[in-house]
Amino acid sequence: MRKVERQYIVDEKGGKVAVIIPIDEFEELLEDLHDLAVIAERRDEPTVSFEEVKKRLKSRGLL
Repeated sequence: MRKVERQYIVDEKGGKVAVIIPIDEFEELLEDLHDLAVIAERRDEPTVSFEEVKKRLKSRGLL
């Protein structure tokens, strides 16, 4: 895992109020947030077994 340098913006009392991160780390965080939102939206959907997925893919000629 790579070490990411973060810079903080502080108020007049020295309290951290914001952070500056590299754009690639920001984009990764956005992607993770999107993935979590999709998981939350689909949480109540019925599951499909791995065997059923393989069967469907084979029937469509995709496997």
